[in-house]
Amino acid sequence: MDNATYDIIIVGGGSAGWMSASTLIKEFPDKKIAVIESPEIATVGVGESTIQQIRNWSTFLELDDKEFLKHTDGTYKLSIQFTDFYKKGESFQYPFGIPVLEKTDFGFNDWWHKKFIYPETPYTDYVNCYYPQMALVNQNKLSINKDQEFDDFYFFKDTAFHFDATKFGLWLRDFYCLPKGVVHIKEHIDTIEQNENGIESLNEKHKADLYIDCTGFASILLGKTLKVPFESYSDILPNNTAWATKLPYKNKKEELVNYTDCRAVENGWIWTIPLWSRIGTGYVYSDKFIDDDAALKQFQKHLGTDELEFRKIKMRVGIHERLWEKNVVAVGLSSGFIEPLEGSGLFSVHEFLRQLIRELKRDKISQWDRDNFTYRCKYSFRNFAEFVALHYVLSHRDDTEYWRHIQNKNWLVEENRGMWKLANAKMLQHNFAKQGGIHAIAAGMHYSPTELSEEMWETLKDKETLAREWAPAIEQLNTRKNKWEAAAKKSEKTYDFLKRYIYDE
Repeated sequence: MDNATYDIIIVGGGSAGWMSASTLIKEFPDKKIAVIESPEIATVGVGESTIQQIRNWSTFLELDDKEFLKHTDGTYKLSIQFTDFYKKGESFQYPFGIPVLEKTDFGFNDWWHKKFIYPETPYTDYVNCYYPQMALVNQNKLSINKDQEFDDFYFFKDTAFHFDATKFGLWLRDFYCLPKGVVHIKEHIDTIEQNENGIESLNEKHKADLYIDCTGFASILLGKTLKVPFESYSDILPNNTAWATKLPYKNKKEELVNYTDCRAVENGWIWTIPLWSRIGTGYVYSDKFIDDDAALKQFQKHLGTDELEFRKIKMRVGIHERLWEKNVVAVGLSSGFIEPLEGSGLFSVHEFLRQLIRELKRDKISQWDRDNFTYRCKYSFRNFAEFVALHYVLSHRDDTEYWRHIQNKNWLVEENRGMWKLANAKMLQHNFAKQGGIHAIAAGMHYSPTELSEEMWETLKDKETLAREWAPAIEQLNTRKNKWEAAAKKSEKTYDFLKRYIYDE
């Protein structure tokens, strides 16, 4: 590989590096692409939980679910459960897919009418009335839905994955990239030569027209070499450290669920991700409120053991000022990171790659293309960060200094910043999109994402009259929910489905 020249060199392996290689070789099969990764540097590997948008990427690559999941210890994911976020003792779900608004009088407003008339209705009922797959989540079942018993739930579009991040990168390398001609170079980068265009060469011998920085939090090319400044998101996201470990199953049939659990605790939250052979778990916290050793002890106490191997991860939460500088593009942790509350790590990877492909299809790359890539990626990234921040914004926990800080934090930062816009446009004016997870998050946090009907405020109508008038709409909601629950009863347990459909055991 001495004195080799490539169209694209990707520096760093892991999930980001091999996702970049597989995406680019798929779209540009005639380009000469290489991945250089150090044999000495371990990947972070916390991206075991994904969100629904990864389906777009896996479909683009034409990945077969069975082959992909079998080689990555993978399972299916239908939802994210948030436990103790609003207050201790309560949990809610954020399901994937599109809510079913057909056969409703006024869409999401129908449920809030139901809540108004029947105040004892639990807030968890909200997603149960609009998302058919919630019947599967509640019963820990899976169904391909070939008979459409779950209405508009499309299994191969409205699900995401749990998988082993290390195995994922290796599988992409060995079964996708290398067979398609991607060159794999195992080598530590000792020298980086620069010129007026950015990077001239690596180790005085590897040259490329474009370099993709996938070197993780180190950001060796974009951050350390080209000195692109980093913008912290500590104003809206409180956590910066995590302890992670792997757990064996005690009762696999019951513990292997079809959702990720995120549980709020004293100084942050704990993730639980069920893979096929084990559970991945970690404690995300802020070292401003607890030191690392004390956090580890809290985590071990939560797990009921200190006999596991624990790994500490320092998280740099935010994003670089520019994501395409000269001939270097940053993808993955080297570009930026949002704490993993919504499985955002790999989301930014495939979304940034989607934008990169768009720019690379042009005949010649101009500064406009570089700036457009940065703008579009940072806009999407910031919006997702604000969405994650909502889990803290709407919390009513005040039982520790950490949660009291969040409760008393001024979220109305500068008016040109996103959180102000979010609060004003979405929370204060109830201007939510008709689809999207923000509805589920807000409802789970006891916050109405839609305006109440004017009828409710008419003094001439008492509650009994409103109950009669809204009875048909409420009955429609209940009928649909009951139908989905009945269909779920006939479906397979998550463990049995995976055992038969994926693992052939």
